[in-house]
Amino acid sequence: MEHFPYRHVDRTQIKMVKDITPQTDYIQVSGRLLNLEMLGEKKGKRLVATLRDASGSLELVWFQATTWVQRSLDPGQQYLVYGRVSFFNGLPQITHPEIELLTQEKREGKGFLEPIYPTTEKLKAKGLGGRQLAKLTQALFSVIRPNDLPENIPAAILQQLNLIPRYTAFWHLHFPPDAEGYQRALDRLKFEEFFLAQVRMGLIKSRRHRYSRGVVFEQVGDLFNLFYKDYLPFELTGAQKRVLREIRNDAAHGRQMNRLLQGDVGSGKTIVALLSMLLAIDNGYQACMMAPTEILAQQHYDSITELLKDLPVQVKLLTGSSRSKHRKEVLQQLEEGSLNILIGTHAILEDTVKFNNLGLAIVDEQHRFGVAQRAKLWEKAPIPPHVLVMTATPIPRTLAMTAYGDLDYSVIDELPPGRLPITTVHRYEHSRPQVMDFIKSEIAKGRQAYIIFPLIEESEKVDYENLMKGYENVKAYFPEPKYWISMVHGRQKPDIKETNMQRFVKHDTQIMVSTTVIEVGVNIPNSTIMVIENAERFGLSQLHQLRGRVGRGADKSFCILLTGRKLSNDAKERLNIMCATGDGFKIAEKDLQLRGPGEIEGTRQSGLMNFKLVSITADKQWLDIAKEMAQRVIEEDPELNSAENLQLRTYLQSLKGKTSWSKIS
Repeated sequence: MEHFPYRHVDRTQIKMVKDITPQTDYIQVSGRLLNLEMLGEKKGKRLVATLRDASGSLELVWFQATTWVQRSLDPGQQYLVYGRVSFFNGLPQITHPEIELLTQEKREGKGFLEPIYPTTEKLKAKGLGGRQLAKLTQALFSVIRPNDLPENIPAAILQQLNLIPRYTAFWHLHFPPDAEGYQRALDRLKFEEFFLAQVRMGLIKSRRHRYSRGVVFEQVGDLFNLFYKDYLPFELTGAQKRVLREIRNDAAHGRQMNRLLQGDVGSGKTIVALLSMLLAIDNGYQACMMAPTEILAQQHYDSITELLKDLPVQVKLLTGSSRSKHRKEVLQQLEEGSLNILIGTHAILEDTVKFNNLGLAIVDEQHRFGVAQRAKLWEKAPIPPHVLVMTATPIPRTLAMTAYGDLDYSVIDELPPGRLPITTVHRYEHSRPQVMDFIKSEIAKGRQAYIIFPLIEESEKVDYENLMKGYENVKAYFPEPKYWISMVHGRQKPDIKETNMQRFVKHDTQIMVSTTVIEVGVNIPNSTIMVIENAERFGLSQLHQLRGRVGRGADKSFCILLTGRKLSNDAKERLNIMCATGDGFKIAEKDLQLRGPGEIEGTRQSGLMNFKLVSITADKQWLDIAKEMAQRVIEEDPELNSAENLQLRTYLQSLKGKTSWSKIS
């Protein structure tokens, strides 16, 4: 039933041969079959016949299974023929037509558009091609009745949106009377998919707001106030203060917080996370922070220990490569409760990691933690901890509504004061000398530069060669001892990588040549130039992430995208967007349009995203309507107890077990 056709064939009318024009694509005609004969030799061997109706004649040709076709056809009989028209020597012909005897009931044409289903080679070999599947589906519809597909959308909504009943929609999606009937069926089922997903997530959220138990952070204590007053490195922006208020409000009411925190690159999410952790510690709880890679975890650890160095707070790092002695210490302090903040990678989720009383878990998501992994954090405390999920690059609004609809939503939408916008330009290979001269002029002012080369696993070997070539090239432009260069890439031993990075941090070197900077991930306010080689090979969000590594100080920063001459349209579009805007939210929306949701949705495989018909990008208007309707239903009847919501409730209960949607967050 839910194996939907990907196109339909119109065999509702029988046309005349004289109606065929060079513009005709597929046609259905009927007539008498004349002279059936084999022509040609060896490879050119073919079976040819003529079909004649009152208006003219049409040639039919077969190149395969000729003997079988010849045996099964009977010249002189009336046949119904369907196929794609081509012209040969100016005369119309159909190659490999579908042909069947013309009976009385077939003279009218079919009463519906004929469905063609997606199938596979293996299914075809077993006799289940697109056509046979249509016969099976037709047989299925002959045995089911409207009450086998009960309605699951409240009547008032159906009426308001003028949607057709559920059974009719399924029937017309497979066997539509005409194109308009198909469109109405599609609209109805698209709305249903979005509406059910929104209702399910709305219920989870509303139940959490009403029934979940969470630890209570009732006081804003000494650590928080002391840090806020004396140790904040800069004044918080209005947006940061607003988000902190939302978090404090969530955590004060004895319900579990589940909040998604979005902010652009460099908008200061880490400081919000740190203040939230201090809030937990002030109330006698422990906090943990999970990052997707060791380098990011290390970076969080370094910046947080630096900020907290004068406060009586214990912070430790735990990753997959932590030595066993260090690991033992951490686990012991954690269980005793003397450790306040644990920062780490997936290693935190292991069963051996036991907290004394975990109150707040922060997930620096970067799209890499699935639902199941977050659920493991729940089990670390008798009352589930408050959860804050942070994303590194903004998520498009539509995706946030679907993939993250079960979370409350905070946005940091202003950058810290004193940050100048980064100027982004696109230059072709032939302007390289000018780009290098520009870097020299900035270095003369005491600034530093990054030069990034792409490194993609599929072509790793070639990419390393390019990196080495690029490094030699840069050295030729910037000879020692006037200039010093650091090089960082994934094949180096950790200590060499660290030394090279430290030299750049301490300003011993002016230029950092590296593969994707996420590996570098350091915060260097003095670096003002980011050159991205082969920029056409990076995705939009990656380019935006890389660009966010400069522009962290008070000086004007530049991002230069270098590419070869030959660019695909998509690549041009990406580079234009990068040059036009620095707003991560706009870039995320555009990314979703360019790539389609598939790749981005895959970043969070939650059971709620398996849409069959809808596309988040193309069907945005249905998503908005569905969200509004679902919210209204839940506000008016949070338990779906009323008579008009009874069918909806019954339907959702029948789905239970297919997705554990009570605990999906």
